Amino acid sequence: MQKTVIGGKGLEINVMTFNIHHGRGTDRKLNLERIAKVIQESKADLVSLNEVDRHFSKRSDYIDQVSWLAKYLEMNHAFGEAYTLQSKDSTVLRQYGNAFLSRYPIVLEKNHLLTFNRFTENRSLLEIGVQLPKQLFKVYVTHLNLNPFIHKKQTNFIVGKIEEDSQPVVIMGDWNMKPEVKAWKKMTRHFIDVCYAAGKGTYCTFPSFRPKLQLDYIFVSPDIHVASVEVVEINSSASDHLLLKTTLLFNR
Repeated sequence: MQKTVIGGKGLEINVMTFNIHHGRGTDRKLNLERIAKVIQESKADLVSLNEVDRHFSKRSDYIDQVSWLAKYLEMNHAFGEAYTLQSKDSTVLRQYGNAFLSRYPIVLEKNHLLTFNRFTENRSLLEIGVQLPKQLFKVYVTHLNLNPFIHKKQTNFIVGKIEEDSQPVVIMGDWNMKPEVKAWKKMTRHFIDVCYAAGKGTYCTFPSFRPKLQLDYIFVSPDIHVASVEVVEINSSASDHLLLKTTLLFNR
């Protein structure tokens, strides 16, 4: 377990981001309970999830995965679809996208589709308002495209959208980029990469069995203090990504 601790005082909130690969692990087995136990053992208060299915297909047994996880973990939840299908013989929407779990009340939930090209897979930005004791703050969850041109447009949209917020902000998810590329530099002109705040820089999260790349990121507004950062290797076969976790301090 790779971990960096920094110091500070305030309300501590454990935040993590995790691409769950629709619950299918590196052993090719679908096991949502295994994902739930990884989240549980991480002791996270706020959880960003990517590649989450909601009644989507046989690959995930048509389960509403975020509702299942929220019930198992006794957490509040939100979902933001990136892709929607509707079967002719059913009124249930089949969706795939991002999700969020919280031990604190969710007071706002809004989804923004990041559709800039009809020839590439849809992506989205899930916007959530979380109520801490005496403080409201915003969380954004996303999973960006691999196409460089589309990735740039998606990053520009995210920066423009989040700059409107007056509350403290956390932005996290699978960014599909390496540290210090152009998109990363654009983000860090406005926000803090928690991994760089920790002093180490790169925290590899992919592939889970032998991590060589950092694809998953947590960015925060400058008014949030980063207390610690770690890549958590609890049951690395649960997904093709490892989870990235940070402890943030509010109300310093």
